[in-house]
Amino acid sequence: MPVETIISEDETLADSGFYWRERDGVKVLICKPIEDAGFTNGFSTRLGGASPFPSNDLNLAGFDEDSAANIYENRRRFLNVFGGEYRLSTLWQVHGDGVKVVRTNEDAANSEEKYDALVSNLSNILIGAKTADCVPILIGDPTTHSFAAIHSGWKGTAKSIVIRAIEKLGSVYGAKPQDMIAAIGAAACGRNYEIGQEVIDAFVNEAQSNEKYFTETRPGHALVDLQAANRDMLINAGLDPSNVFVSSLCTMERTDLFFSYRVEKKKNGKTGRLLSVIGLK
Repeated sequence: MPVETIISEDETLADSGFYWRERDGVKVLICKPIEDAGFTNGFSTRLGGASPFPSNDLNLAGFDEDSAANIYENRRRFLNVFGGEYRLSTLWQVHGDGVKVVRTNEDAANSEEKYDALVSNLSNILIGAKTADCVPILIGDPTTHSFAAIHSGWKGTAKSIVIRAIEKLGSVYGAKPQDMIAAIGAAACGRNYEIGQEVIDAFVNEAQSNEKYFTETRPGHALVDLQAANRDMLINAGLDPSNVFVSSLCTMERTDLFFSYRVEKKKNGKTGRLLSVIGLK
């Protein structure tokens, strides 16, 4: 059965380079330039699932806050959007800068290792990054057919995890930044993501130029734009700016579409997890 594709006009105009794909109620944001370069990819939403968050939500991780049956059913529905026979490869994320290389199917199956980015060139797998306000980043290199999925919260951004992933693509597969295409998905945006002095200090200690990503709100607090910080790192690493695509959707503003740890954890005591995936078509 062909995949049904629905494009929402207002959000497509707001997100140049992205379109919506929907199948059986599951709605996924696709980066078209990465798809056109030969990579299946998608950023999940909360729509079309089986989890009580409060109902019919597509929670794709977080076994301590949901049943395994719900999560595995949600993953089945999510993978069904892409067609084919893909295996899903994820990690135990720890807000660090470690990058795992997925060389074999055994590597892909091990989800207990503690990293925050995956790189591979295997066929028939989708590597994934789990988020619920943090920044998901997907990278594909059509020259070497290698790809990466990255989870970048404020700690990962301060530690330049996206640079570590690009370096790993280069050292393992010979990929060059100028050939890569990257997509940054929905995250807590710079309009809403307020942080305290600890985060400000972590960024500024890394580089004084990071101050430009802050907008002070009150003493010791500021809004931070992690999407802009990661976009700039991608470009500074050598990616062509025209090959870096950033979603304008904010997880904190659009809890009708996305899970938001900051909004929902405080209010409901739990929240689901999104999944952003990439693999070879």
